[in-house]
Amino acid sequence: MVMAEDLFSDHSSLQAQRIPAPQSDLRLFPQLFSLEESDTFFAQLRDGIDWQAEEILLYGKPVTVPRLIAWYGESEAGYCMHTPLAWTRELRAIKARVEQVSERTFNSVLLNLYRDGQDSVAWHSDDEAELGRNPMIASVSFGAERTFQMKHRRISEARLSIPLGHGSCFIMQGETQHHWAHQVPKSKKVLAARINLTFRQIYPADWQTFG
Repeated sequence: MVMAEDLFSDHSSLQAQRIPAPQSDLRLFPQLFSLEESDTFFAQLRDGIDWQAEEILLYGKPVTVPRLIAWYGESEAGYCMHTPLAWTRELRAIKARVEQVSERTFNSVLLNLYRDGQDSVAWHSDDEAELGRNPMIASVSFGAERTFQMKHRRISEARLSIPLGHGSCFIMQGETQHHWAHQVPKSKKVLAARINLTFRQIYPADWQTFG
């Protein structure tokens, strides 16, 4: 069995593809993790993460979110009523690779388990105050390829469809979250599971007072 600490002997491509789009800064690493790394991490995360089904209120009625969710990170990195669980060895190993290519540090990660193509996430932007003025969101995918869609808030023709495959890392930074929304739509063609990790830096509620 391959352990997390042994997974970095075979580095996959560390070259980013720039994705041109107005008022954004987007980079894609199509194969940041090798196939062996990706297979191992997928199995470890699927079986080792404390996955939770969550509910939200929609028009005053509780609705189950169409995916499983988990939040891990430093103890101070609470986010949207999520209390972080402690980093696992596998999450630290993935985070180290992401921090290497992004040249940033992250104190938390939101994990989503899309069990098949009927699981999804609706249009939204990661623009909460706790993420800072121009947040970097580093999104790692393991498992089934899913289409990541983006649309500009004001330029109707500015739309993107980005396939995120097994072992990829997609980075959104700069002013992207101010101008773009994104989603992972349902797909009848996808029958297998996908695990997505979005690494973030969470700031304290009063972070703006520190300059």
